[in-house]
Amino acid sequence: MKPMPLRAVPPHRRRRTLTGAAAVCVLAALLTAPSPAVADGPSHPARSPAAPGAPADTAAVDDAGRTVVDVTDFGADPAGRADSAAAVGAAVAHAKTVEGPTTIRFPTGTYQLWPEKTPKRELYVSNTVGTDQTYKTKNIGILIEDMHDVVVDGGGSTIVNHGYQTVFAAIRSTDVRFTGFSQDWAAPKTVDITVSGTGVSDGRAYRIVDIPATYDYAVEGTSVRWYGERSPATGEPYWTGTNSFNYSQVHDPATRKTWRAANPVFEDVAGITDLGGDRLRIAYDHADPPADRGRVYQMRETTRDTPGALFWESARVTVDHLRLGYLHGFGLVGQFSEDITVDSVAFKADRRTGRVTSGFADHIQMSGVKGTVRVTDCVFDNPQDDPINVHGTYLQVTAAERNRLQLRYMHPETAGFPQFYPGDSLELVDKRTMLPVPGATATVVSVQGPTGEGVPAGADPDTYLRTMTVEVDRPLPAGVLAAPDGYVAENTAYTPKVEITGNTFRSVPTRGILVTTRRPVLIEDNRFDGMSMASIYISSDAHQWYESGPVRDITIRRNIFDRPASPVVFLDPTNRDVVPGQPVHRGVLVEDNDFNLTGGTVVAGRSVGDLTFRHNRIQRYAHLRLSGPQEPLAVGDTAALTTDAPPDGHTEPLFTFDGADDVTVARNTYDAGFNMRLDTAAMDPAEVRVTGDDLALNTDNRTTDPVTVTYTSSDPAVAAVARDGTVAAVGAGEAVLTAHAVIGGEQVDSNPVTLTVTAPAPTPQEKG
Repeated sequence: MKPMPLRAVPPHRRRRTLTGAAAVCVLAALLTAPSPAVADGPSHPARSPAAPGAPADTAAVDDAGRTVVDVTDFGADPAGRADSAAAVGAAVAHAKTVEGPTTIRFPTGTYQLWPEKTPKRELYVSNTVGTDQTYKTKNIGILIEDMHDVVVDGGGSTIVNHGYQTVFAAIRSTDVRFTGFSQDWAAPKTVDITVSGTGVSDGRAYRIVDIPATYDYAVEGTSVRWYGERSPATGEPYWTGTNSFNYSQVHDPATRKTWRAANPVFEDVAGITDLGGDRLRIAYDHADPPADRGRVYQMRETTRDTPGALFWESARVTVDHLRLGYLHGFGLVGQFSEDITVDSVAFKADRRTGRVTSGFADHIQMSGVKGTVRVTDCVFDNPQDDPINVHGTYLQVTAAERNRLQLRYMHPETAGFPQFYPGDSLELVDKRTMLPVPGATATVVSVQGPTGEGVPAGADPDTYLRTMTVEVDRPLPAGVLAAPDGYVAENTAYTPKVEITGNTFRSVPTRGILVTTRRPVLIEDNRFDGMSMASIYISSDAHQWYESGPVRDITIRRNIFDRPASPVVFLDPTNRDVVPGQPVHRGVLVEDNDFNLTGGTVVAGRSVGDLTFRHNRIQRYAHLRLSGPQEPLAVGDTAALTTDAPPDGHTEPLFTFDGADDVTVARNTYDAGFNMRLDTAAMDPAEVRVTGDDLALNTDNRTTDPVTVTYTSSDPAVAAVARDGTVAAVGAGEAVLTAHAVIGGEQVDSNPVTLTVTAPAPTPQEKG
């Protein structure tokens, strides 16, 4: 079904950017403030609650002329004791019968939504479970479907989701807003455990593991069985899992970093003791003391069974002033929709729960969207995948004749919904070069294939949901007809303009932003802290994920990149062949940013042209982290202190370009301590112009910034530290140890480490 005609979006109101803790505080305040979409104070006269499922006795209208539908009039329980799913569904159904602008209001409270009584829809969603019929039916907590001009106003409430469900969705709807509530999951399918103690006892290493109270578990020999909460309908747990499931990552609260890694907690286990109070003692078949006290292990299996939220064939959807504590299955997915805004949303777990994971996978995924995608003033904290990913989808050409193409979804997680509507533009791309085929841009005349609404009786789901036939308005080129499997097709009508401004990205195990679209992209005034992969990643992929789109106009301006992974900005299309003078990506401007590095490459660009890097500041990240012994020392013992102080100089080139042309690097500033080198490959080095920067082409140009670490002890009579960082236990008591260094010209003091020194055990003679 083709979306209905669309109106222009009003100009977006810009606001002053806040980052870090300030942004979180402001968002918390906003969640408890009245929604700006509705008037302050009561908007309807007092009346007796209607029976559950019944319409309100009177039609309330607020000062803006919007009809207000109160979910408590339909039986929703703001006290958070009863399941409100059916009542919310009834309130939305009633709002659908109301003419004119409508606000569905949640009076301030806590609302429990269980999946059994939510609306059900058969849906197929990008980057989730593909054709798997096990998960075809989605439970949707708040479903706005075939509606226009609707505000879902949480009124500062908290929505608690249970089981498997999509938190909210807009399907075939226009002018929809979700605003003013916090959300969390009762028992997320991502299990976070914290190592609160480590040591060695009786020749065996051990860990003490703290478990959030939200999870149920059972010790089964040398394993732990995890249980989700139980369905009120069946009495069975929604999910179960053993040990670390089949995927894990690690969060270190001390450094505020998260990364993908194996989980050692359940390896070489000799025995597990339940200590009570949601604590386990895990002993091991070795005596190597674990060094991970304080770390959080985040564990899950990998099936993305449902989107966290979905915008499907809808237009002008706004999500603002929310706190999303956990998104199950996937993130906010925009799919063949237009004009989507996500503003002032905190994607962050409530730390009081003992959990840190805020999303099963990505936070925001825009797959085949047109108009404008805006993401402004948000906080992205501890997802299990990329915070923002904006892309189209390449479909593999499997057959071609005259003006007809047979197309196929290639990645197993994406299938089941149409990729083209009649009237859309289709572009064919050569997989070897990732360049458009001359004469192969056409208008779609007709489409046969999946509709996103189910599988016809008797059809094979995998075949029907993954294949389509598209007829275009002109003959296909001879090369495509002769060897169709060398080409992919993209819907260029559904490629958005993108604005990502004023956001904070932190504790991210992957990239910060992935974006591939040919329309203008602005990434401005954001802060990226400790990304574990590229902060900004630009691909265009017809070999693995099939996420489509060349970049033609992207501006990366006034961002702060603190301790980023290398490279920071990474342009990496999947073309096997580079065509001289015809790069995949063009029009890249990187200006007036702060790159605060611990080492590595600033920009790596493959098959990119017309790239300008100017007026940026490349600096050493001035931070010092001290690590010391996790167990007390006895008088006479020694131990080594370590820091993450950088070396005197880094060896990696600051820039690498491969198959690029028309590159300008001009008037940037650099701290000492970097290798002022720019590497080129598969290109003429003359394609790089350097103005005012002391860079060397394809040869080392190392500078040094000597870093000397010193140490102090608050009480040398308890613990004395040598110049090399060896700490000696001198006398019983406690001492606070601190490291110091000058990095990038700035004096830096480390975190304090408290060391306990115990008196030596008395000898047998002393005992006598």
